[in-house]
Amino acid sequence: MNRKTLVLPAVIGLVAPLMAACGGSDSGSDGAPVRVGTTDQVASTADAPAPLDPAYAYDVGSWNVLRQSLQTLLVQPRGGGDPQPEAAESCRFTDTGNERYSCTLRKGLRFAGGDAVTAEDVKYSVERVLRIDSDSGVAGLLNGVDAVETRGDREVVFHLKAADATFPYKLSTPVASIVDPDEYPASELREGFGVSGSGPYTLESKVEDGTLAKAVFTRNPDYRGSLEVANEEAELVAFADAEAMNAAMADGEIDVMSRTLTPQQVTKLDATKDDGIELVEMSGLDIRYLAFDTDAPAVQNKAVRQAVAQVVDRSELVARVYGAQAEPLYSLVPATLTGHSNSFFNKYGEPSAAKAAKILAEAGISTPVPIDLHYTVDHYGSATAEEFEVLAEQLRDSGLFKVGEPKGAQWKEFRPASMKGRYEVWGMGWFPDFPDADNYLAPFLEKKNFLGSPYSNRKAQQVLIPQSRRERDRADAVLSLTEMQEIVAEDVPVLPLWQGKQYIAARDGVTGTAYALNSSSNLQLWELSRGVGSE
Repeated sequence: MNRKTLVLPAVIGLVAPLMAACGGSDSGSDGAPVRVGTTDQVASTADAPAPLDPAYAYDVGSWNVLRQSLQTLLVQPRGGGDPQPEAAESCRFTDTGNERYSCTLRKGLRFAGGDAVTAEDVKYSVERVLRIDSDSGVAGLLNGVDAVETRGDREVVFHLKAADATFPYKLSTPVASIVDPDEYPASELREGFGVSGSGPYTLESKVEDGTLAKAVFTRNPDYRGSLEVANEEAELVAFADAEAMNAAMADGEIDVMSRTLTPQQVTKLDATKDDGIELVEMSGLDIRYLAFDTDAPAVQNKAVRQAVAQVVDRSELVARVYGAQAEPLYSLVPATLTGHSNSFFNKYGEPSAAKAAKILAEAGISTPVPIDLHYTVDHYGSATAEEFEVLAEQLRDSGLFKVGEPKGAQWKEFRPASMKGRYEVWGMGWFPDFPDADNYLAPFLEKKNFLGSPYSNRKAQQVLIPQSRRERDRADAVLSLTEMQEIVAEDVPVLPLWQGKQYIAARDGVTGTAYALNSSSNLQLWELSRGVGSE
């Protein structure tokens, strides 16, 4: 079998130790760019004209471009664990209450344009995100910041509104990227596909029909940071679907296939021996779920949402569509993270149309309940269409729901439509901003939630989220995290479906594939190299 299975642990911790600056390394590459295929679509539209501005970008495709070109104070390490200094040489909480966090920048940091990176640039970048407060919801990651203080050119201090032991993780995400003030307006989004920063690469964007067709990353000679860059140039090439990406691999146009391979492709690659292509399986923390517009008449009554939760058969769904490449999930929090609780299974048990009928009858709801299902055709892989056919079939077969043909749309149309309340039930995925249970709960439960949903729960917002964030030892936050999961199972603003594994496929001679994706699905192009003589 030509599969390499890697288990990269997501060790949760919150003290950021010092990491020696590397700023690059000698590459074993033959000089040719490493070409990586993806099915992620990064598009500029009237509703979303700034897909690569860190004050707006909030999807895995855009973030995987930004991570290569912009620097953050901290970075999630390749094998999991505590955030490590990146643009910073050191970071730490300076109080016992986790309310004041200080970072000291490395010496010699420069933007690709040549200007020095200072603490004032960090302050500008964070305050800009909060000032713009875009409708993507990404600013929510930093909304705990009360004030940003600079002390000289190299020290920046974040004063938090309340204790937040997860704050170091948030500083490792692209929303906290350090941007060049000369290139990013203080109160407006930077539209288009330009990126200006101090990261390991500079970016050249090649755009077709308003979509990023190819991102060309060239090693930044002025980069100073902790990342070791193993190649001089890397290309991220976008394809309409996994089949087109696979054809390009077969034709030698790309060296690596990344997000998202179909289940059929994974099975075939797993079974094929000595074909010059290696399939690498890695632990993943991405999940899929149904989202509900809790103000939509069809699903406004939580009994309807509870009945859907009672009917959906996750095991059948996974078996029919994804096989061994996914696992049923009974909480928003993946099973491998501290704080996970099988809240939906605890409440609903095995799927049962009879129990669902009782829930609806006790709420006085007539059946069949009409429901429309929506999904994106190009963001989570082509298997999504089959997944929604199975979900629709399960709901219809219960006799309790009248479900039309599921409706698919491209991500550039789908995401703005869902944010504007045009769908009553729609399918989404969550790729964690950082590997902590908080990041699977707070984005969906805070006032301005990621989904743009009207759902709100006062206890979660005012008591449980702040309570959990006070605990630097995340095991001490389990009670608060568990109660939040029980609230989600009771109110069903979202319905978790499954947790996935992640895969890439690479040609023989490509090195660094073990760390090309981390557990949070972050693409790390700097890890890859095309060995001498590889084509």
